[in-house]
Amino acid sequence: MSVTELKTVDMAQLLTYAYELGDMINNSTAVSDYLYWKRRVEEDPEIQAFVRKLDAQKELFEETERFGHYHPNYHEAKDKVAQVEKELEQFEAVRKFKAAEKELDDILHQMSETIAYSVSDTIKVPSNDPNPKGGGCGSGGSCSCG
Repeated sequence: MSVTELKTVDMAQLLTYAYELGDMINNSTAVSDYLYWKRRVEEDPEIQAFVRKLDAQKELFEETERFGHYHPNYHEAKDKVAQVEKELEQFEAVRKFKAAEKELDDILHQMSETIAYSVSDTIKVPSNDPNPKGGGCGSGGSCSCG
């Protein structure tokens, strides 16, 4: 058996394992909770009214964001987005959905790290963290690039 054939067999088995892992994740309680609360949010007309209101406020904020702090309505638009987000948080279904979404995201990120670090200790694993810790060549952090 040649090296190419060996890699092909391993890749086929690896893909099979990946699909099996995906099936296990899809059958997990975390995914079940996420889908349940997502459906509850999508089917609640009152929540959806706030979602539309939030989308409209975000659109107005994006218009001011092009000019940043120099736009006369920048802070007002930003505050209105935060206000509508806070109003949405008053709904139990929204809070539960966000918690389920975070739990699922954490599980998937942890699995990504486990897989990546089994390949290399220095491999980069993307995160959904809106406030990354920095590092790497382009961010002013230390870099192991040659």
